[in-house]
Amino acid sequence: MDTFRFGEVGITRVVEIGRSFYPTTSMLPESTPEAIARHHGWLKPDFFDEDTGDLGSRIQTWVVRMPGRTILIDTGVGNGKERHESPLWNNRQGTWLHDLAAAGVTPEQVDTVVCTHLHVDHVGWNTRRQGERWVPTFPNARYVIHGEEWQFWKWESEEGREPSGCIADSVVPIVEAGRVALVDQRHEIAPGLRFEPTPGHTPGHVAVRLTTPVGQAVFAGDLMHRTVQVAEPQWNSQFCHDGGRARKTRQEFVERHADSGVLILPAHFPRPGYVVREGSGFRFRAAA
Repeated sequence: MDTFRFGEVGITRVVEIGRSFYPTTSMLPESTPEAIARHHGWLKPDFFDEDTGDLGSRIQTWVVRMPGRTILIDTGVGNGKERHESPLWNNRQGTWLHDLAAAGVTPEQVDTVVCTHLHVDHVGWNTRRQGERWVPTFPNARYVIHGEEWQFWKWESEEGREPSGCIADSVVPIVEAGRVALVDQRHEIAPGLRFEPTPGHTPGHVAVRLTTPVGQAVFAGDLMHRTVQVAEPQWNSQFCHDGGRARKTRQEFVERHADSGVLILPAHFPRPGYVVREGSGFRFRAAA
């Protein structure tokens, strides 16, 4: 369980699933094994899983603790939900709540849950089953969602174009419970913690920037799915809604953060780290 400190702010990672259902060449359909292999010199060992013979990927939650606040960023797949697109996710019975407790956090202690976007593997633990109903997992929390993101997925769900069912069981119940705050793309979540627009993967996708007197960190959501995209930002994931916009957002993000010393914490990278320049391109260096 990794923990990073920025003065009075602590960041802890809680991993729900330690691998991806999708091989890299499936997740990044514009990639090829040969093109990925050209980057193995820096991808291995930190960003490679020898047991699968593929780039590493995680489904994980970031816990941000600052004085008087306990904030979760993205909530994974969840338990007991029908997710037929992935055997790893379908009717899952995992230990995420126990792992969260091991990190020192109970559901009642969480005051804010942040959704970088509303894809199925980022909202699952927003709710848990209580009898025949899905209820908010975090009864005292405000769930913070970019308003444009909610409006898009609400429409897609109502039109039958959201096949996973996650809006119905993981988002609508928190809206109906009155726990959701729909906010703009630069909303301040807490002192020094705010949204930044990073559209393309979904229409209202946001990153979350932490700014402290001793440094910055960015929770990048699904701006990048695999670490190799730092070096190949033109490669979209198969789930990007607007490919052209996603490429532009990703390229600008990589260029902006290269050699900046800003800690980057994407939702699916096996390790957080730093964008660094290498020759005329970029790579990712794992945080210590």
